[in-house]
Amino acid sequence: MAKAYIVGEKNLILGFKGIGFEIVPVSDPEDLAEELFMLSRNSNVGLILVTESMASQSPEAIREFRSRSNVILTVIPMQEGGERTGYNEMRRAVERSMGIDLFKKEKENTEE
Repeated sequence: MAKAYIVGEKNLILGFKGIGFEIVPVSDPEDLAEELFMLSRNSNVGLILVTESMASQSPEAIREFRSRSNVILTVIPMQEGGERTGYNEMRRAVERSMGIDLFKKEKENTEE
């Protein structure tokens, strides 16, 4: 049976263990790249969530994982005032799949 994993800073991801996620604490971008590589080789992985702060420090590790694996990997925002990495990734994915920018109005409002 496929499992769900969350990767990020231990203090931010510990609560996910209570709802059934396997937690993978990492402390720096090199650890993130190594753990994602190991998860890409695991056939029991069905979903991976990565904290926004860790993903923004190592976008290459995220790209590498996605090129190597078909497992769903989603970046999740963890605090107010973040870099909106998760939101921006979702926006680009919707634009690629539908051919239009559904979030354009919000982008214009946030750039003012």
